[in-house]
Amino acid sequence: MEKSKPIRFVMIAAILLLGVYWSVASAISGEEYPNTGFLATGEWLKSHKGDASLVIVDVRPDKIFDGKLIPGAIRMPWTLFQYEDSVSNMGEVFVGIVRAQQLLGEHGIARNDTVVLYDSVKEDGGATSSYIFWVLDLLGHKNIKVLERGIDGWIDAGGETASAVRKAEAVLYQAPSTEIDMRKWVQADYIMPRLGDPYYQILDVRSREEYLGEKPNVALDGMVLKLGHVPTAYNNDYTSNWTTPEIKAFKPYAELQELYRGLDSGKAVITYCHSGRRGSFGYFVLRLIGYTDVRLYELSWMEWGNKRLFYPVETAEHVFKDDALSATTAIPATSGSGGKTNRKSGAATPSGGESGAKSGYVSCGG
Repeated sequence: MEKSKPIRFVMIAAILLLGVYWSVASAISGEEYPNTGFLATGEWLKSHKGDASLVIVDVRPDKIFDGKLIPGAIRMPWTLFQYEDSVSNMGEVFVGIVRAQQLLGEHGIARNDTVVLYDSVKEDGGATSSYIFWVLDLLGHKNIKVLERGIDGWIDAGGETASAVRKAEAVLYQAPSTEIDMRKWVQADYIMPRLGDPYYQILDVRSREEYLGEKPNVALDGMVLKLGHVPTAYNNDYTSNWTTPEIKAFKPYAELQELYRGLDSGKAVITYCHSGRRGSFGYFVLRLIGYTDVRLYELSWMEWGNKRLFYPVETAEHVFKDDALSATTAIPATSGSGGKTNRKSGAATPSGGESGAKSGYVSCGG
């Protein structure tokens, strides 16, 4: 009997080691996102729909709302959180901290609620739910989820739809000032002096054509903005985060790691696009895969590319180093030391009418 004890202890130890092995193997294989709690599936929502603190929010704008909702959902179009600034010639500008909290309270969202945000595959694929995710993350809201594939993911999981919008009673939404993280909302005058600072990595999530200055963006009045991108910025089209453009499910963790392998997750990443919507999607994906210091340049190219303002632009392409690893390798925000730079000769200038600089760099312009 005594001889069996050592054998039993060895077996117990072996079982424990096997458990550790499988835990490590699962982490390495990337089966789950580091912040998987930020993402809800249709199946998850079905099993948690009765939770007392759960608030389901349909964020689709009126122009694409089809009258079908997840039962019990409130309507809070994401566009409520933006306004048009005709003085500065910029559209889709964030309404700010105070008004954002008023809107959340008016729609019955309380500070301790678990908020599930959804849009649709047809139009958004998470790229507008992510904008409200950013707002709530900025305010330090603890329990936020984006529903993968939106209402389509819910229907595909066997969920029913309703036509009646839940009318929520207004509440006071007030985030403690100590929990509002203003670092998550950056402006051009914050970025400008940090160009070249190796702690700050800038990620342009627009299309490659926009990034290279081959496809123009326009201001609120239709004026063509400067062509190119923020100097030192890398490019990763926000649509590359989806499995396919039709399904718009998030790629598995291992694939997203590979997609962002040139970024250092231990440093700050500033995302931007044209007006903040796509940039917020890049922000969400980085938060999902474990990045902690992610910041959104919400005014994005609407501000930086405005010809009235004197911010420098580039048309040179910056690419991630081939041997960079997401969690360990620093990518300095200078074209000379952090990554390879491919120069495009004949790139467009800010005015869109002059010959391009062969260096790929474009001056501030006015």
